[in-house]
Amino acid sequence: MKDSIKRFLKPPYIAFTIFSILYFLWVLWMENLWLLPGIIIIFDLFITKKVKWLFWRRKGLIKSKIMIELIDAAAFGIVAATFIRLFFLEAYSIPTSSMERSLLVGDYLFVSKINYGPKLPNTPISFPFAHHTLPLTRNAPSYLEWISMPYKRLSGLSSINKHDVIVFNFPEGDTMITEYPDQSYYALVRQYGREFIHEQFNLVRRPVDKRENYIKRVAGLPGDTIRISAGILYVNGLMEEKNGTMQYDYFVQTDGSLIEDDLFSEMGIPVPDRKFNPGRSLYELPLTEELTGKVASLPNIVSVNRYENRNPYSGIHTIFPFNRNFPWNEDNFGPLVIPGKDMEVNINTGNLPLYHRLITLYEGNALKVKNSDIYINGTKTSTYRFRMDYYFVLGDNRHNSADSRFWGFVPEDHVIGKAFLIWLSVDKDKKFPKNIRWERMFKSIN
Repeated sequence: MKDSIKRFLKPPYIAFTIFSILYFLWVLWMENLWLLPGIIIIFDLFITKKVKWLFWRRKGLIKSKIMIELIDAAAFGIVAATFIRLFFLEAYSIPTSSMERSLLVGDYLFVSKINYGPKLPNTPISFPFAHHTLPLTRNAPSYLEWISMPYKRLSGLSSINKHDVIVFNFPEGDTMITEYPDQSYYALVRQYGREFIHEQFNLVRRPVDKRENYIKRVAGLPGDTIRISAGILYVNGLMEEKNGTMQYDYFVQTDGSLIEDDLFSEMGIPVPDRKFNPGRSLYELPLTEELTGKVASLPNIVSVNRYENRNPYSGIHTIFPFNRNFPWNEDNFGPLVIPGKDMEVNINTGNLPLYHRLITLYEGNALKVKNSDIYINGTKTSTYRFRMDYYFVLGDNRHNSADSRFWGFVPEDHVIGKAFLIWLSVDKDKKFPKNIRWERMFKSIN
């Protein structure tokens, strides 16, 4: 008995016990008991060692001990990093100004997947650390689609809350024009026509988990009613709370003299945002409410006026749902009810543009309209019950953000995680070491 206890307390048995417990907890989290036989592999790795799982350690295969240790370290690093990236957190960088001033171009973030629960990949077989394209190639996919998994999200710490900054797969990114990867395929089709786009360019279709990553702030939850009036957001009839970082475009009229570059730098307005019309001595600048007051107080400023799009039909081809029955634009939008799981709505040819993409592409139904009657999966109907939650997201830089106003709802199966920490920030307008924004390092995201 004592010998058995002594043998069990040896390092291999202790390691086997710890890893087995962790693996069992992971299996419970995955809600898949078919994975339990994996404990046999752990037992063999630490105890019996019958199978050479680390094949490069086979006798005579690699003679250099240093090389073996390097391969060991690389293999462990890839496995550990992939596991962490898939289930816990992922790094992300800010490429555009859509979230100024909350997030700046050059910010590097950590995105938590544990908050809402990690979303299991639709394409589990893919090249490590490559999102959708193989390194050193232009369009070669980094994933295989012959094994495809349905949407599944594991348990998380919380649900998605209003004002959360979330990272998600671009909903309109299911189809991409290879010649214009940064452009929305659907926006170009609306502008130039489907036939022209398909004849002139090469198209690539991508599964949900391989679409481009976007980052925005949650403005509305399932069941909320969204309305934007004169650029101001109302949710369920209540004006949104001011967070101090939201900004709009303003027309700044000067007396003919220029605003000094040092002042722009002091106010944190990047060079690409400093638009100036010398003929009219007029600036167009993105400003927060606080900065508006500072600019207005400058001695050479004549007036400061916020831009507002008042043309109700300017968004027919650019603003969701791209229909003349909904004459909305980026500053005057809605009212719009955000669908939620198990929510039933009445549908007709009048409001179908709001829900057509959700019913067909996101939830996989066949929909046809015959003589003003709607058929879903061959059955005539006047109602539809949604199977997923949806969200309405906005950028804090309201006049420079491609968000839900331009392409609609974010389905729950597109949500990747919650942005929670800036670990590095680099100002691309400056040179090292002045380009490091030290004050933003390890700053939490609110």
